[in-house]
Amino acid sequence: MRLNYLIMIFSIAVFIISPPAFSQKVLIPMDLKQTDHLKAYGVAYWTLEKGINVEWLLNYRGGSFLIDYNSAIERELKVRGVSFENISGSQAAQIYATIEENNMEVVLLEKAPEIAIYQSPRETKWDDAVALALDYAEVPYSKIWDKEVLRGELEKYDWLHLHHEDFTGQYGKFYRSFRNAPWYMEMVQINEAMAKDLGFKKVSDLKLAVAKMIHEYVLRGGFLFAMCSGTDTYDIALAAAETDICDAIFDGDPFDPNCQQKLDFNKTYAFENFNLIKDPLIYEFSDIDIPSSDNPILRRQETDYFTLFDFSAKYDPVPTMLTQNHVSVIKGFMGQTTGFKKSLIKKSVIIMAESEGTEQVKYIHGNVGRGTFTFYGGHDPEDYQHYVGDPETQLSLHKNSPGYRLILNNILFPAAKKKERKT
Repeated sequence: MRLNYLIMIFSIAVFIISPPAFSQKVLIPMDLKQTDHLKAYGVAYWTLEKGINVEWLLNYRGGSFLIDYNSAIERELKVRGVSFENISGSQAAQIYATIEENNMEVVLLEKAPEIAIYQSPRETKWDDAVALALDYAEVPYSKIWDKEVLRGELEKYDWLHLHHEDFTGQYGKFYRSFRNAPWYMEMVQINEAMAKDLGFKKVSDLKLAVAKMIHEYVLRGGFLFAMCSGTDTYDIALAAAETDICDAIFDGDPFDPNCQQKLDFNKTYAFENFNLIKDPLIYEFSDIDIPSSDNPILRRQETDYFTLFDFSAKYDPVPTMLTQNHVSVIKGFMGQTTGFKKSLIKKSVIIMAESEGTEQVKYIHGNVGRGTFTFYGGHDPEDYQHYVGDPETQLSLHKNSPGYRLILNNILFPAAKKKERKT
């Protein structure tokens, strides 16, 4: 008994604040002096997992983190190669004073969120930028797909990610170019088998049911983050809930000739008044995406950038959290859904980044019920145009990627608010 008691005390003591001087802190700077921005998020998450709060200093040195000194945290920072500074209580007081006097704010992160990625179990031909970011930052997550969603397992998670998905049941509209490719035929087979196993006549019916379950999850307080085609196809599926927009090539029967008129934009999160592209041979779902995936690239990589909006940290802490970065202008990147046409975005949605001088919006956020959604256009922030079968991005070569930082801002966002779920 005594030995077990001593072991327990030692285990707890490892993570109890044990500073050499009272109120000593560890500052993790997130400005240009940081050696590895992406792993810094992983350390912040790891700290929360140990039951230790983290202060997120919005707009202070690129959105730095401040933690009560702990020798275990210091060791972890060194192991992961993350820059940090040990500061005294008086230095911390000076930081707080600076924050109080400027467009800055302190947000307390209290609990490591449970993270899930919606992903098919098959070997995908596209890398998921969020999975790459979480793996590199050493942040744990679970993979779920249709069966888990429909079983109600989303309630286990605080944060859900959708990436290169098609919730309309049109298999990404890859039919024209890849219908004879083994990976495409495998994708169709797996989706059709899943639909049959779960009692649905068509894959489009299954994906709509999944979209509706995700919607219920968000209404109850879930945090939804989507990239690439996981953004617009989710909204399109919700809008088309009472009609059929799939050609016979995809589901065996023709689409409703009046499907455009039957769209219900009251059900969508971000977009309204968009026009469907029903031709199964056109690699695009609607006119939301800009530039269209079916057209030649309209901008050159060398001149493709988007700009983050500057928000009031004290009055608009949520968009401020989501846009924390060490730069304000970020290089663009393509995707099946590269960006969002500004004229089709609902007025209630917060625009957080856009390509200046164009109609393209890159990064948006909004509230739905007790939850939130954040949509980020493009596929991979460090791979301008990711083709089928391309190797995955090695984030060890992009430790300070501002585009990937926007992803990781989102995984810490739920930690800033303790939520009580109602079933």
